[in-house]
Amino acid sequence: MCGICGELTFEPGAPVDMTTLVSMRDRLAHRGPDNQGVFVTPDRRAGLGFRRLAIIDLSDDANQPLPNEDGHVRVVFNGEIYNFMALRADLEARGHRFRTASDTETIVHLYEERGADFAEALDGMFAIAIWDGRLHRLVLARDRAGKKPLFFYRDDRRLVFGSEIKAILAHPDVRVAIDETEIPSYFLYGYVPHPSTFYRGVEQVNPASVLTVEADGRMAQRKYWRLTFPDEGASPACDRRVARERVRELVTAAVSRRLVSDVPLGAFLSAGIDSTIVVGLMSRLMNTPVKTFTIGFEGDAAYDETAGARQVASRFGTDHTEFRVKPSAVDLVDRLVWHHDGPFGDSSAIPTYLVSQLTRQHVTVVLTGDGGDELFAGYLRFGAALAAERLPRAAGAVMSAAFRALPRGSNERHLLARARRFARFMHLPLLERVARWNSLFQEDVRELMQPDMIATDAQLDPLRNLRNDRDEIARFSPLGRLLAANFASYLPDDLLVKMDRCTMANSLEARAPLLDTALTEYAASLPDDYKLRGRTTKAVLRDAFPDLLPPEISNRPKTGFGVPLDGWFREELRDFVRDTLLGPSAALGRYVRTDRVRLLIADHLAGRTNAGQRLWSLVCFERWLQLLPTWSAPAVTPR
Repeated sequence: MCGICGELTFEPGAPVDMTTLVSMRDRLAHRGPDNQGVFVTPDRRAGLGFRRLAIIDLSDDANQPLPNEDGHVRVVFNGEIYNFMALRADLEARGHRFRTASDTETIVHLYEERGADFAEALDGMFAIAIWDGRLHRLVLARDRAGKKPLFFYRDDRRLVFGSEIKAILAHPDVRVAIDETEIPSYFLYGYVPHPSTFYRGVEQVNPASVLTVEADGRMAQRKYWRLTFPDEGASPACDRRVARERVRELVTAAVSRRLVSDVPLGAFLSAGIDSTIVVGLMSRLMNTPVKTFTIGFEGDAAYDETAGARQVASRFGTDHTEFRVKPSAVDLVDRLVWHHDGPFGDSSAIPTYLVSQLTRQHVTVVLTGDGGDELFAGYLRFGAALAAERLPRAAGAVMSAAFRALPRGSNERHLLARARRFARFMHLPLLERVARWNSLFQEDVRELMQPDMIATDAQLDPLRNLRNDRDEIARFSPLGRLLAANFASYLPDDLLVKMDRCTMANSLEARAPLLDTALTEYAASLPDDYKLRGRTTKAVLRDAFPDLLPPEISNRPKTGFGVPLDGWFREELRDFVRDTLLGPSAALGRYVRTDRVRLLIADHLAGRTNAGQRLWSLVCFERWLQLLPTWSAPAVTPR
């Protein structure tokens, strides 16, 4: 796992500056503390920078940028290629000679064989930059799910790219400018949907895509992979026993491939099904006890999974470490904003960062349960959305009226809070219904924003994050549409961003076996009721591993990885929220109405609403506005 960056200039009079390239590279030191490298072409038209976190082949020979034999191909690469040994054997049979044991060198020779079509053959998580000196071409590629980030900035003179935006902002000719048209998206989703970012001119390479950039500035982006689900009305022929055995085989193989490492590895462990299966398989595949790590919250049992994780750890005999979070953890906000290159509305970044920090003291690689909910319909909102399809639309108004007479519940995980959300939006079409349930300010974004922030209604479209995928998704079954939408938006823009930034901030590599390519494609192809059977989520996954899932784990209600912000912001952190958002130095008034913020705080403190997540998004937004002016100067990572 590493950090990469680089530049391609389109004019001979604007050469790559080595000092600038090194400055960009070293903004990514947290992603790669073990080594660094840099390459600039003789004509100074292109340059690559690299920071290394050594995982496979720890020798200096595997440092990057890595060349082919004659040096006309140079590669920098962030990630892991899990099928690199099979690819290497095939390439050696074709006459290629290897001088390292790294997976990076496989990319070098694969590009020699296939050119820009090389990415289709790779199974793994990756962000790759290749300089082809013969064609004077830069090639950027990103993995299928979007686990590894890759950003670029382009103007008339150059293209600059990096694993994180902070590397791009270190270039003196890249001017920091907020793209104000994207601010409403943040308050809808808690993030800016790809390929956009918070910054004008800065975009993401799309997941499952290859971007080629010619020496004269011409660009072309091609999507090389799409995940498909059964069409509506289709009944895929598949025996349940065969499906159960195939899922077990694919998950086991995925975990096994992710145990290849020349440095110590462990696993994140919650009390959930996904991480339990991953840890259970690791305990059978490894000859030493698995090192497991979990995190919990003091003072709120609804957000604390440490007891369940302890049960799993005991069952599999792991070497277990746990950490408990106090409200003071919100002091991390500046560090999280820095590592996310802007505000990030998902407050579970707090425990993710802290458990990553804890874990890095013991291991360098960690396996996670990410992807299980996406593949096997594990989120409660999927079942709720399908249930709402069977109810009369008018039922929502009746239910909402009934709930007004009942207490709200102390937090957003309370049954009454969930029921209120269900009733409020159940009348909407399927995908919009789920988008509203999952959004931060739901239908209130227009009231929150300053009037000049909303130029068009399209900025408030709850399905704007699916603008490139709607036509493809429309033909799938109802559950298929939900899963496809989640895979195309929430997964790459929230879940995987959080995991990448929080682990890499601590120089920790995270691997997600449940997002293995073969497993992902097979799970997507299965009939809907193999995933969601009545009220049973992840049905075929549960059926595949009855020996690894004790009843207390299998039957445990899903809680998710959240933070008790509702309570924190009413108690220990109430002054922090008011001072940050309503203090005399607050800058967010340019973008949002402070009277609405003041009312939101008052309603939350009085218990009239649970606004913890919304207030967190505003706090992150305000801190970003305060910090941003310093980011184009030589930066020091917040500590």
